[in-house]
Amino acid sequence: MEKWLEEVMPIMDVEHDCILSKQGDISIVFKVTLPEVFTQSDDNYEALHQALIKAIKVLPKASIFHKQDFFIQSKYKADFEKADNSFLTRSSDRFFNERPFLAHDCFIYLTKKPAGRKSASSVFSSLLRPTIVPEQTISKTALQDFEDSAGQFARILSDNGIVLKRLKTDEIVSQRNKVGLIERYCTLSENPDHLLVKDMELKDQFRIGDNHCQLYTLGDVTDLPALCGSRINYDQYSTDRTKFSIGFASALGLLLPCNHIYNQFVFIGDTGQTMKKLESKRLRLQSLAAYSRENTIARDAVGDFLNECVREQRLPVKAHFNVLVWTDNRSELKELKNLVTSALAQMEATAKQETAGAAQIYWAGIPGNAADFPMNDTFDTFAEQACCFLNLETGYQDSISPVGIRLGDRLTGKPVHVDISDEPVKKGICTNRNKFVLGPSPCRAILH
Repeated sequence: MEKWLEEVMPIMDVEHDCILSKQGDISIVFKVTLPEVFTQSDDNYEALHQALIKAIKVLPKASIFHKQDFFIQSKYKADFEKADNSFLTRSSDRFFNERPFLAHDCFIYLTKKPAGRKSASSVFSSLLRPTIVPEQTISKTALQDFEDSAGQFARILSDNGIVLKRLKTDEIVSQRNKVGLIERYCTLSENPDHLLVKDMELKDQFRIGDNHCQLYTLGDVTDLPALCGSRINYDQYSTDRTKFSIGFASALGLLLPCNHIYNQFVFIGDTGQTMKKLESKRLRLQSLAAYSRENTIARDAVGDFLNECVREQRLPVKAHFNVLVWTDNRSELKELKNLVTSALAQMEATAKQETAGAAQIYWAGIPGNAADFPMNDTFDTFAEQACCFLNLETGYQDSISPVGIRLGDRLTGKPVHVDISDEPVKKGICTNRNKFVLGPSPCRAILH
């Protein structure tokens, strides 16, 4: 049976620069500018990690932190009609034109669920209900309180090198010549300048238009690595004596060379209620410990979790992470599977390919619909550990300075305009403009 997307779409409207779902959930959207890849030190990664923890802790209970990273295979387009049309410029443009690279866009959605909203599960999702009625109206006071919390969240991250820009209504919804954020996710649009309606098949196979999709999740503690941190060694640039750092989850970001979306969910609940449920679970396991050694181990694990929460003042949360990959060539699906499993293996995590629950998880990834995520696909952890799995890096960005030279992206070779003279001084990276040039024989001959 076919349905129009607007008939089942869980989003009611976009008003006051917020996304309003049909269940009464409010979502505030930020466009995020992350630090460039391969530019951060160990201390920088730790500072970013701590900033994210502090930012998540200021969010109110019954709220959701949803970070969504789009990685789209693109090609560099040279401007052959610009004013500077010298021989060297034309030669450079011809050389770099059509060079492939991975374009990255990052968004953060902060969602506040209304009081009394029933938690979703794999069998209780807006995708499976024929009609959806809002449970409550939203007061101005509730919206203002949530916006204040979101403002504190953005300020904490902005003070630590992660730039957040709140998106307005006309940037969230589709315009005549621009794809909106919601439509971009639903159609997996690769060209933001053209909106193309696509069929969506979620039952027998996972397809959106011509694209064949696969979903890989980290939603169970048994699939997670034994250790996690704010950074990890990048073996290709490391030696026995020198360790080169990248983000812990970078393997699922720019280092995964295919079209993909990396979704990161952190659910902030009522800490007291969560502790009460876990304590009840520990007592139940204790009464069953005499019947099974597994129950004894599980009881001790729950006890350790509760003890650490109280002793270290941790924030207990629920988390889920997934990677959505797609291709228009069905024969490439096996290669995509190898890429994702290899990336997760670098994190010492186990990949799980979702089939039965892929539709509900994908549906919850719609901007503003994180509250409809099936909670049976999440795991209990602390905010400190959950933040380790957030992508912290983006690709190299062109400098806005009118002067500079063209350098190559370390990953793909895409040309990047860099000011090596004035901008480093303005940013406080250096205090002088001395330069040292090291090159092959022709360069040495010129310097001599």
